[in-house]
Amino acid sequence: MESAEETLKCPACQDFFTDPVTLPCGHDFCLTCIQAVWDTDGSDEGLSFCPECQIFLPSDFALEINTSLQTKAKDYTTIKAPAAELKTTTPSRGTVYCDHCIEAPSVAIKTCLTCDASLCQAHALLHQRRSALSKHTLVEVTGDPLSLKCREHHDELKLFCAECTVPVCCLCVLVGTHKNHKASPINEACADFKRKLETTMNRLLKRRSEAEHAIKDLESLYAQTVKSAADFRERISDKYSRIRVVLDGDERLMMQIIDAEETYMTEWLETQRGIVEAQIKEIDSLRASNKSLLQETHDLGFLQQITAQHLCDPLDLEPIQKVERDLCDPEKLRTVERLVDDLTVSLSQHFPRMWSYLCCPVLDSKTAHPKLEISEDRKQVYWRRQPVSEDPNIQPYDSQYSVLAQESFSTGQQYWEIVVQEKPYWLIGVTTGPVHKKDGPSQGSSSLGVNNTSWCIYHGDGQYLACHDTQEKQLSIAKRVRKVGILANLQKGELSFFDADAMTLLHSFCVLCTESLYPMLNPCIDVNGLNRQPLTLFWIKDPWDWHVNTDHGDKEST
Repeated sequence: MESAEETLKCPACQDFFTDPVTLPCGHDFCLTCIQAVWDTDGSDEGLSFCPECQIFLPSDFALEINTSLQTKAKDYTTIKAPAAELKTTTPSRGTVYCDHCIEAPSVAIKTCLTCDASLCQAHALLHQRRSALSKHTLVEVTGDPLSLKCREHHDELKLFCAECTVPVCCLCVLVGTHKNHKASPINEACADFKRKLETTMNRLLKRRSEAEHAIKDLESLYAQTVKSAADFRERISDKYSRIRVVLDGDERLMMQIIDAEETYMTEWLETQRGIVEAQIKEIDSLRASNKSLLQETHDLGFLQQITAQHLCDPLDLEPIQKVERDLCDPEKLRTVERLVDDLTVSLSQHFPRMWSYLCCPVLDSKTAHPKLEISEDRKQVYWRRQPVSEDPNIQPYDSQYSVLAQESFSTGQQYWEIVVQEKPYWLIGVTTGPVHKKDGPSQGSSSLGVNNTSWCIYHGDGQYLACHDTQEKQLSIAKRVRKVGILANLQKGELSFFDADAMTLLHSFCVLCTESLYPMLNPCIDVNGLNRQPLTLFWIKDPWDWHVNTDHGDKEST
C-alpha cells in the first residue's frame, strides 16, 4: 500500500496529484507544479524539461490531463480520507511556504540566501541541478533569511572574523568595520571550532574521569575516616578502661593496706590489753593473800606462813609498762594518703584538658560584612558568591571582611576552635566588642589586627603572621594548620593560638584589656573560586562540664 501511495503523489509538491499530466519520459506531475517549474527556469530559453530525469522535451509538446491517474488519485484519497483527517494537522504559525509556487504553494524545505527565497522540494531540486543556480547558498528553511545575512551590507555571512569572533560578509572585511581583521571562510572557522570543541570535549571527558576518580578517593577517604574514628574510639576506650582498671586496683590495694593496718593495730592493742589484765589479776591475787595474812592473830602462825610463802623479803613486782601512743601512730595510713596525693598531682599535670574549656560560640550575622554569607546554623562564614572587581591590586586579606561571634568573654578560661582545612587565605582572632564604636558595628570588625585591642593570626599561601596593633610577626610553622584553637586565659591576661589537631602552640599574646573579647572570623576574599571554602566553628554535641565535676570533687575533699 505504501508503494502504491507514493505512485499517486507529485514529486514536486509531495502531495496527491491534482490534474496530473504525464511527460513523454513517463514522469507524472501536477499541472500547476510543472508549469511553476518551467515558468521559473525555462522561460528565458523556451525549453521544457523533466525535473526528475532532466530530459528536454519537444517544444511542440502539449500538456494533457491524465484522467486515469487523476481518477486513481481521487479514489485513493476518498478511501484514505478518514485516516487522512486524523493525521492532517493545521500548519503551525512557523510554517514557511515556497516563494516560487504560485497557485498552490507547497511547504518550503530550503531557503536560498542568494535569492532571499524559500523553496519547496521541486524548486530546491531545481536550484541544485541548474548550472546558473548551482552556486546559490541553500540552508535549512527559515522564515527570516535576513538574520543569516550581514545587517550592514545585506550580503551573505561567508567569513568569520577571528578578532571579533563574529560571522561577517566580504564587504565587512574589505571596507567595513572589520577591515584588516584576520578572517577565514565560515566552513574553515567552523571546522577549526569543531576541532577545538572536540579537544575541549576530550579534556572535559578526561576531567570528568579525574572527577570520578576524585569522588572514589573521597568515598574511600570517607570510609577510611569513619573506620579510623571507630578504631581510635575503640582503642582510646580500651586505654581508659585499662586506666580505670589500674586506678580501681590501686584503690583496692590502698583500702586493703588500711584494713590490714587496722587489723594489725587492733590485734596488738588486744594483746597488750591481755598482758595488763593478767598483771592486774596477779596483783589482786597477791593482795588477797596478803590481806588474809594480815588477819592472822597468832604470831607464830603468821611467821610460819610468811616464811612458807617467801614473803619475808619485799615483793619484786614487774613494773606496769606505760602505753606508748607512738606505737599506734597512723603513719602508714598517712603514707597511703600521701601516695594517693602523689597520684593526684601526677594526674593533675594532664588535667584539665584544654578541650575541657571548649565552648561553642555562634556567629552574629548583624556584625557580618555585607559581602559575607553566614550559614543557617551560624557556625560557618563564606565569602558571598558574587563577582569580584577585577582590580589588579586586589589583596585577599582585608581586615574589614569579618564577622563577630555572638558571645563575648570577660572572665575565666575560654577555648574555641575554627576549622580552616585547605583555605589559602584566612584571618582569625579576637577583638573588643563593637558596641562602643561610634561608627557602628562594622567599624569594630574592621579593626581586627590593626589596633591595640585586637589580636589575630593571618594565613596567606602557607605563610603565618601574628598581628596586633599594626605590628606583624612571621611565625615559623612547618606543618600546615587545619584547625586553629584559641585559649583565652583572662585571669593571667594571655591569649594563645594553637594547632588544634596537634595541640602545639603557634603564638601567644599578652592581653592587657579590661573589656569583653569577641571571637572574630575573616574568610578573606575569594578570587577566581580559589578561596571559597568556609571558616567553620568546631562544635561538639552535649559537651561534658568538666569544671562542675572537678569543683564538686574539690569541695568533697576539703
